[in-house]
Amino acid sequence: MNKKKREELLTEAIEARKNAYVPYSHFQVGAALLTKGGKIYRGCNIENAAFGSTMCAERTAFFKAVSEGEKAFEAIAIVGGPEGKELIPVCDPCGNCRQVMAEFCKGDFEIIFGSSKKDISVYTLDQLLPLRFDYNEAMK
Repeated sequence: MNKKKREELLTEAIEARKNAYVPYSHFQVGAALLTKGGKIYRGCNIENAAFGSTMCAERTAFFKAVSEGEKAFEAIAIVGGPEGKELIPVCDPCGNCRQVMAEFCKGDFEIIFGSSKKDISVYTLDQLLPLRFDYNEAMK
């Protein structure tokens, strides 16, 4: 993916972060998921007093996209940081989010982090979850 598209995704994730509902952790996360067709789905973290009901930004973006019929993805940008403060350089996804990515994406799926357009790092799903469970592969 080219630098301009990565920057666009990062900007979309920063915008998504503004909608985070974080009355407990005060840690806002935003995500922007790019489909193979070029559409972008935003997600933010949404907390709940029953902590198990909390939803991460990454899964929010994936579930929005899948609920609209999308199942082919190219990349996701993820940003985060304490409410009212600067973004941290790398806001890496939790294990649940990584496994959701593994459900719908190949190993070369790009995961983009950054605190600004000048500070972008890119990893692949293979790098973040090298020994993931892949049901389709397991059932062959």
